[in-house]
Amino acid sequence: MRVKNKVAIVVGGGQSPGEAIGNGRATAITFAREGARVMVVDRDLKSAEETVAMIAAEGGQAVALRADVTVEADLANMVAACRRHWGRIDILHNNVGVSIAGGDAPVTEITVEAFDRMVAINLRGMVLACKHALPVMLEQESGVILTISSMAARTNYPLVGYKTTKAAVIAFTEQLAIQNAAHGIRANCILPGLLDTAMAVDTRVRALNKSRAEIVAGRDAKVPLRAKMGTAWDVANAALFLASDEAGFITGVSLPVDGGWGVNVGGG
Repeated sequence: MRVKNKVAIVVGGGQSPGEAIGNGRATAITFAREGARVMVVDRDLKSAEETVAMIAAEGGQAVALRADVTVEADLANMVAACRRHWGRIDILHNNVGVSIAGGDAPVTEITVEAFDRMVAINLRGMVLACKHALPVMLEQESGVILTISSMAARTNYPLVGYKTTKAAVIAFTEQLAIQNAAHGIRANCILPGLLDTAMAVDTRVRALNKSRAEIVAGRDAKVPLRAKMGTAWDVANAALFLASDEAGFITGVSLPVDGGWGVNVGGG
């Protein structure tokens, strides 16, 4: 019960279509299992409600809320609704991101519309969520902010929108950490590597017209640790640690969850 009686908002706590569980849903479930009350936020309310049903089936506490991270009013309402419901916000987990599904492309091919869309979803949405949640945490003199970046920010990733926005998320998290440390607020970033999630795998199945087995095999082969991708539960467990009091002296870090992919320099 490492986050017992904490109140957590998980933005992007629903699920992209596909076989594998996503990072947001796994994190929401993990927080609830460890004693938190969770507000599951997603632009797809039905998907958020599915996550809540999974939590409720295990005896956890959660509510669903629809919000589009590209709409500031939705994020302001999210914070207000959480405060009305539970009186405080202890954890803000920012899990929203898009790449291929948003029209991402190499720099010579990216459209203005696709690039702007990814900035709005991947970066601006996190900034605005923090804009509205931080005053609550400042008043409390406590809180944890978690952001999901990606190893794409540090590795040879060919699509410009995702790489640049996820790199910016790291810088933003570092700014949050140092600007708010005196108020007892911690901010840390998680960098997932190659994972078997709906967004990472099933989106590529649809976009590249390949079988799921082909996509999985190609990604597994790139992972140094046991030649097998991680799962959303690996990200959820990292988030749980960083959200817990066990990480009470940790702020401003960027934690790879990647099976050694990022340190495989020259390894192919």
